Amino acid sequence: MKKVLSIIAVAAMTTAFVACGPSKEEMEKREQMKQDSIAAVEKAKQDSMAAAIAEQEKMAQEAAEKMKQDSIHMADSMAMASKKGKKH
Repeated sequence: MKKVLSIIAVAAMTTAFVACGPSKEEMEKREQMKQDSIAAVEKAKQDSMAAAIAEQEKMAQEAAEKMKQDSIHMADSMAMASKKGKKH
């Protein structure tokens, strides 16, 4: 008798756990939310990388322009010094 009651109790508890679990729709919804979250993180990562690359390119262009201006300034300075040396 005790075995029969134990089996019935285990069966009832098992049925209760299965019945209280998430439905197929809920599981699909959770999976979709997880996939959406992963996609959002990937997009943010790509956007961040693109912004970093753009910033790096901007800095490289600014450095090249600064070098160009410095070179022009140096050439002008040398030309002025050369002219001053010839006048005396």
